[in-house]
Amino acid sequence: MRRCRAVGWALPVVVAVLALCAAPAVAQPMTTPVPPPKDPNAPPASAPNGPQPLGHAIGDAGTGLSMIRILPASAPTNTILPGYSDKLPRQSALEVGFGLASAQVNSESYLAVEHSIAQASPGGIAVQGASPQSPGAVAQTAPPDNPQPRTFGINPPQTPLDALVRVGLLNGSAQARWSDTLGPCVTPLSDASTSMASLSLLNAIPTLPGITDLSGKLTESKLAPDQAKALTDQLKTLPGPLAELGGLLSGPDKADGKGALISLPNTLSTRSTVALVDIPGSANKAVQSTSTLQVASLNLLGGTPFAMSVNVVSQPTLQVTSTGDAKTSSVKYTAPVLEIKQGDKVLYRLDAAHPTFDVPIGIPLPSLSGQLPDGLKNLPLIGDLANALPKDSPLLPKANELGQLKLDIGVLRVSIAGLQQKAQDMTEPFKGHQLAASARMLDLQVLPTQALGLPGLPSALAQVSLGEQVARAAAPEGGVVCGIAGGPPQAKPVPKEPKLAYTSAYQAIPMFWTGSAMLLIGVVLVAAMPAHRIRRPQRVSEEDQP
Repeated sequence: MRRCRAVGWALPVVVAVLALCAAPAVAQPMTTPVPPPKDPNAPPASAPNGPQPLGHAIGDAGTGLSMIRILPASAPTNTILPGYSDKLPRQSALEVGFGLASAQVNSESYLAVEHSIAQASPGGIAVQGASPQSPGAVAQTAPPDNPQPRTFGINPPQTPLDALVRVGLLNGSAQARWSDTLGPCVTPLSDASTSMASLSLLNAIPTLPGITDLSGKLTESKLAPDQAKALTDQLKTLPGPLAELGGLLSGPDKADGKGALISLPNTLSTRSTVALVDIPGSANKAVQSTSTLQVASLNLLGGTPFAMSVNVVSQPTLQVTSTGDAKTSSVKYTAPVLEIKQGDKVLYRLDAAHPTFDVPIGIPLPSLSGQLPDGLKNLPLIGDLANALPKDSPLLPKANELGQLKLDIGVLRVSIAGLQQKAQDMTEPFKGHQLAASARMLDLQVLPTQALGLPGLPSALAQVSLGEQVARAAAPEGGVVCGIAGGPPQAKPVPKEPKLAYTSAYQAIPMFWTGSAMLLIGVVLVAAMPAHRIRRPQRVSEEDQP
């Protein structure tokens, strides 16, 4: 029963993680809403029974290792409220997430089982916002308390989604705790984590045509007619279709990280926690939600002549702490620092002051293609040509001039998302203060240029987000009180069985048993005494009398 209940919450929590990653700064707790009574004057559906914890706390944290969005902001958001679909942000046509960890705490939830929820999921998928249940996920809900976490280990098989993502061995853990007497005042409170051995993303770009001949299809290109014809002719010479960037990407049949747009060869992990921490100078507690990510490095276009490495110099950590007071509540974020290198050369350093780096995708014209070395012939040119040429190449001195002999059809935009946060005082469900924040370690977008004039082409062909982090915390004024309301429960007296009416008939019962006992004792005494002959007096006959 306990397992069924936890598995039953797997789908809502996966939806919660995807929803938190979509709009974390205004996220609300994914718990069952309180149904309104039919009669406004009617008493509540249920009332507390026995002593209740004094602590009130709301918090959630979500961490997604990778999120792939196909056709971002292209699908309307469905809602049951009329007129609100146009007011909400549009969603992606397809979202695929891996390494999802979610921790939630809500002392005010309508259902007691939703006071603490932890979920670790190997992945999740959402089609226009609708998310089916993710296989292999583990979840725990509390109460009742869970002294031990639930874990999973899975080696994902090959699937039709291998063109988008290929994942190595996955592990995860989820633990949700809650005390019947102290409520959220337990350690750990809600804790979820995932780790994976390797990851490769976008072995192909499904929004681009899977053919090499685009004759007559570039109807909306801004190029001159002769340039459009040259581009069409050059695309025919590429070893692969445009969906595989002319053969640079490996396609769905190969998923070893070589030829993927992004690959992470080393172990990487995510963790989300909600806990109560000490408030200096106070006996009460603060609510603290933390999202952490551990990534060493990643590769762009690994296994190709244009391979680049991205080293994560500092690991991103997002921590939101609410004491119930705006003056002492805080958001702490360790912003990532990323170094993009090609070989031994540092191309760019991404940080909060320099958050974006664009890498052009060009098709060499015939006058340039014939001069390139064999390893670069008949391939798109990614980035600066000087960085791709060998150090002893005779073309290196005039690489900048030759770089003009190409037509850019797209851009790889690498960026880190800045911190977004929102704070507000609250009166419901308790009076206090709430903080929420979100950030992303790395965004990679594939953007088309005006030269690639295919009808219906979206503004962003694909988007990959690595290290999505959200956190929120809310505490009552003065902090969370750890104690019990109402004192110890009163012991109810054990009801006694009613006595029967006492009449004179009951007097015969003890008299009967007393007499029976005395008779038995007499029989024993008589049987134990030695036998004596009784001398009887002889009768004297009249003849014998004198």
